[in-house]
Amino acid sequence: MKLLLTSAGVTNASIHDALVDLLGKPIAESTALCIPTAMYGHPMVGPGVKPWQFISGQSPNPMVGLGWKSVGVLELTALPSLDRTAWEPLVHDADALLVAGGDVLYLCHWMRESGLADLLPSLTETVWVGLSAGSMVLTPYVGDDFIQWRPPSGDDSTLGLVDFSICPHLAPDGEPGNSLAEAEEWALAVPNAAYALDDQTAIAVVDGEVTFVSEGRWVELRKAGG
Repeated sequence: MKLLLTSAGVTNASIHDALVDLLGKPIAESTALCIPTAMYGHPMVGPGVKPWQFISGQSPNPMVGLGWKSVGVLELTALPSLDRTAWEPLVHDADALLVAGGDVLYLCHWMRESGLADLLPSLTETVWVGLSAGSMVLTPYVGDDFIQWRPPSGDDSTLGLVDFSICPHLAPDGEPGNSLAEAEEWALAVPNAAYALDDQTAIAVVDGEVTFVSEGRWVELRKAGG
């Protein structure tokens, strides 16, 4: 799987170009499935208008409304009630999965419950485009600062498809988002490499190779093994 881990979506030309490079063809020739599930679990988002905005491409975080050839909806909470043959072929056929932000553990729980998490290793050519929690769910550690919901099991682990953690929405002090001081405090408990990304930054990962794509600011908060 090819990964484009963003803080706030495809917010500038550099991130857009990185997405096209990962797809290997124009967005207008590519198909996508959007996954709004994480939004329901976050108290500042929840069900209602914001998931509709994301699905309809009217979100302030550019992902769905980029001019895809087609976009479908993959709602993870519904999948356990369906035969896998009803949805697995759709996932395999999609060029990209567009994964909304929200609550990272809620998303992780339903990725596991639905079976999507087990499917990821087979999606070798698919591009995972994560937004905030949709990026963080693939990391090995998110920490209490980013947890609003916990699964019945109490398990606070995430999927660990990459070996670094992300603090999204880095912003100057006094502006909406996470300050550098808050990010540095969060990183004290992180047991692996960690980065803070502002909303003009993404991380591309292909075959384990990590590339930062930014028209803004990112900070290495903790080195691997540091």
